[in-house]
Amino acid sequence: MTSLEFTAQVQKISYSLRPVAMNLTRDADDAKDLVQETLLKALLNKEKFKAGTNLKAWLYTIMRNTFINNYNKITKRNSHIDTTEYFQYFNTDENYITHNGAQSDFVVTDINEAIAHLGHEYRTPFMMYYIGYKYQEIAEKLQIPIGTVKNRIHIARKELKSALKVYAPGA
Repeated sequence: MTSLEFTAQVQKISYSLRPVAMNLTRDADDAKDLVQETLLKALLNKEKFKAGTNLKAWLYTIMRNTFINNYNKITKRNSHIDTTEYFQYFNTDENYITHNGAQSDFVVTDINEAIAHLGHEYRTPFMMYYIGYKYQEIAEKLQIPIGTVKNRIHIARKELKSALKVYAPGA
């Protein structure tokens, strides 16, 4: 397939990408950006497309992967690790800050106290998982088996759930 034929086929299919992008992003401007980025990646990597395969599916895969990569970048960028006494999650996005004064202060204080009372061996993997690390990344960073990581996160969740049961629905 020549470059001209490839470009023509991509252009034909590009109109069907917008509704899918809109479904992923839920925002018209973001959807347009996603389609544009998908088409750019497709055209830059046309040599990786195998003639005779489904071009539409290939473009959808590029779009989905681009969306996921962008989402991961945004969530990683908005979280920071404070490596003092214990890990604490700070979100810099103003949209996530509640403005319910007193009640939110009590809740945040109780959550931080519950996390502080976790043993170090449970708190560290739990906080790493909470801010977005994958189990495998935690295991490598802490140099412990992945099963141990999963177990420690599970135990930390159980302990936090027990310590914060006053905030459980219906409590």
